[in-house]
Amino acid sequence: MTQQGVRWTAEQVLALAPDASSRKAGSKLGVAGPWSETGSSGEGAVWGLCKGSGSKPYQTVVDVADTTGPAYKCSCPSRKFPCKHALGLLLLWAGDDGAVPDASAPSASAPDASAPEWAEQWLAGRRTRAEKKSGTGADAARSADPEAARRRAERRAERISAGATELEQRLTDLLRGGLATAERAGYGMWEETARRMVDAQAPGLASRVRELGAIPASGPGWPMRLLEECALLHLLDQAWLRRERLPEPLAATVRARIGLTTTPEGPPVRDRWLVLAQYDTADAKLTTRRIWLYGTESGRTALLLSFGAAGRAPELALPVGLSLDAELSPHPGGGQPRAGLGERFAAPEPTSARPPGLGPWEAAAAYGTALRDDPWLDSWPVTLQGVIPTPVGDSWQLADAEGKSALPLTPAALTHPGRWKLAALSGGSPVTVFGECGHRGFTPLTAWPDPAGEAVPLC
Repeated sequence: MTQQGVRWTAEQVLALAPDASSRKAGSKLGVAGPWSETGSSGEGAVWGLCKGSGSKPYQTVVDVADTTGPAYKCSCPSRKFPCKHALGLLLLWAGDDGAVPDASAPSASAPDASAPEWAEQWLAGRRTRAEKKSGTGADAARSADPEAARRRAERRAERISAGATELEQRLTDLLRGGLATAERAGYGMWEETARRMVDAQAPGLASRVRELGAIPASGPGWPMRLLEECALLHLLDQAWLRRERLPEPLAATVRARIGLTTTPEGPPVRDRWLVLAQYDTADAKLTTRRIWLYGTESGRTALLLSFGAAGRAPELALPVGLSLDAELSPHPGGGQPRAGLGERFAAPEPTSARPPGLGPWEAAAAYGTALRDDPWLDSWPVTLQGVIPTPVGDSWQLADAEGKSALPLTPAALTHPGRWKLAALSGGSPVTVFGECGHRGFTPLTAWPDPAGEAVPLC
C-alpha cells in the first residue's frame, strides 16, 4: 500500500506466503464472507476481524509500508508468517476496492482515527521499537572495540586455516584410495568431516562437504560429479590458505565462500528497484529468503538475503513485480550481486519497467563470465527474452523463437509446478522469463507473458 492508495495484485500477495499450504488456505479467506470491521489507512496499514472456529474472531493487522517489508500480527495460534488470515486480508484488500474501506478518507488530518484500538496499539508499538532499535544500533557501533574485534578475527582465521589443512588431507586420502571408497563409506564419513569444519568455524566448507556426501547416491555419472566438486573444494581450500596473494575482490569472495560474515561496503546506490523474484530455501536450522532486484536506472541486479529460524519465514518480504525506491549497499567480493537494503523512501508501487532480456546463448555466456570472478558460483541471474518453453523427451528447455539456441531447465525446475504455470502463460508464444542460469541449466523464477503484462511468480 502507498499513500496514493495503490493496491497489490493477488499474485504479489501470494508471493509472500511461506509455503504452498498457506497460499491455498489464504486464497480461501480472500473473500468478504468471513471478514468484518475491515479497514485501511493511508499510512500503510490494513486490518480486519476474521471469523474462525472459536467464539471470538481473529484480530489481523498488516503493516504494508514497514521499512523492512510487510509486517503481520494476528491473534490466531499459527506460527507461520504471514498466516493464512493475513494473506486472506491482503487478498481481500487487493481484489475489491469496497471490501476494505479507506479509513483515511473521512479525515485527512487523522489518517488512523478509524483504526481499532488493538490495531493502533500494535502499529504504535512497532514505531516505538523501530526508533529504539535505531538508537541502540548507533550506540553499539560507537562502543565497539576494534582491537578486540581484530583479535577475534585473527583467532578465527587460525582455526579456519587448521580446518582447511585437515580437509586437504582428507581429500588427498580419498583420491589416493579411489572414488569408489566414497560409495562404500556412506554418508557418515562426510558428516564427520563436516562437523570438523563447523568446529573450525568454517560453515561454508562444512556445507560443501555435506553436499559431497549426497553425490554417490545421486545416480549414474556420480564419480565425475564427485570429482568436480572435490576439485572446487580443493580450490577453495587453497585460495583460503593463500588469500594474502589474491587480489582483494577475489579474496573477499573467498572469505564469503568460507563462511565469514560480510557487511555492505561502499556508497549506497539509490534507485527504483524492480522486485524480480522471491523464494525460500530451508535446512534443519535456517530458512533463507532470496530476493532479486533490478535497478531500473543503474542497470544493476542485486540480491537481498534474509534469514529466519527453522520453521519460521524470514521477516523481509517484498511483492514481486513492484518497484521500490530505496538505497542498496553492495557487499564486497568480485562479481558478487549481494547487497544490503538501506533506507526506503516509499512503499513498493506498480511499474512498467522490465529488465533487459538476453537470448539463451548470451545468458550462458554471462554465467561463464561471472565464473571468472567467482569459480564457486552455482548460478547467475539472467532475464531471457522471447523464449518458448518446449518439452524435449523427458526434459524441458527454453528456446528462442528461431530455434537457434536453448537452455535446459534444471532438475529441480522439472519437478516444480511452476513449469506448468510457465507453459500455460506461454501457450506456445514467446515470453520473458527471469531466473538463475547455472551449470545444471536454468531455473525460472518469474515470467511476463507480454511487455505490458504483470509479473507472475513461478517459485
